Amino acid sequence: MSWSSSPTPRAGAGESLPLPKEILRKRLQNEIAQVRRKMIHTIVVSDPTFSSFPVEIKVTLRGVPGPILRDGKVSHKFTHKFTMEITEDYPYHKPIIRWETPSFHPNVMLPEDGGYVCTRLLDEWDFNSTLLTFFKGIESLLSNPNPSNPYGTDSCTRAAEYFNRHPYKPPEIVQSAKKAPRILGSGPGADMEDGQGAGGQGGP
Repeated sequence: MSWSSSPTPRAGAGESLPLPKEILRKRLQNEIAQVRRKMIHTIVVSDPTFSSFPVEIKVTLRGVPGPILRDGKVSHKFTHKFTMEITEDYPYHKPIIRWETPSFHPNVMLPEDGGYVCTRLLDEWDFNSTLLTFFKGIESLLSNPNPSNPYGTDSCTRAAEYFNRHPYKPPEIVQSAKKAPRILGSGPGADMEDGQGAGGQGGP
């Protein structure tokens, strides 16, 4: 299990130096712009000029189904928030992420447990990785819990036990860039504004 706050060794540890600040700033501005063009998520950068590091990025994922425990039943949540921190060692060091909204997921800690996120994308982070591929990896992780490799918290282990017996079946999302996503097959009551939908899978 890889903790998302753990730094990734630089390529050729001891040899590679951080990118020059101007090149790093330009790269990050381009990557943020790319994510905004291709995705509907809300991204708020603490310092859009990247004049100093670390830089904090507040993210609201929209239209991404992920499991949540509601009234004793597993249901779907479509809006999620996390904070991402980027240091001057980017892209040699991966972003640091803290989850901020409730979930019922073996690979995502609750905020009160630390908010750590585990994903192979973070394990495989390298110089050529981008924020766009990072966001796509988070989307995939949310909709595809991996119960065979959970965190050891109570919520994560309970989620792993449940999804080992009942694989998560997210509703199909039809999504176009810059347009509100439509939920298919989630049952009545789905609400994209508060991020919660009906059509749960039953209790753990």
